[in-house]
Amino acid sequence: MPTGTPNALLRLRKHADYQRVYTSSRKQFSKQMAFFYSLRPEDRRSDTPGPRVGLTVGKVLGNAVERNRIKRRLRECVRRHSGILTFPVDVILHPRRTALEIEAKKMDAEVAQIFRMVEASLRKTAAARPPIAEAS
Repeated sequence: MPTGTPNALLRLRKHADYQRVYTSSRKQFSKQMAFFYSLRPEDRRSDTPGPRVGLTVGKVLGNAVERNRIKRRLRECVRRHSGILTFPVDVILHPRRTALEIEAKKMDAEVAQIFRMVEASLRKTAAARPPIAEAS
């Protein structure tokens, strides 16, 4: 297992991983942000066994100071609620401009709600998938 802070272990870093999530999932929306998620393929699970979260905060959201503020706030929310996600999933959060003005509690609740939605969807998919028969 890689060493580092718990937040660093949760972070989606590689461009190829972002592109894989974008192409393998649909854009979904909550009140203050859009999000994408995709179950990580078996060959990509060795580096981090649990969930990973990426943030995309474009220049449309403001200058560097405002973008960094949004990212700091989102990283803290992700850190608090990462335990909700149990599958090896990659999630990308893309906040809207209104994320600059919302209260920390509302952002926190929204990230938790997104993670619960992702987890519920993955559980539903896993339950619908037939078990793999072992070769005798």
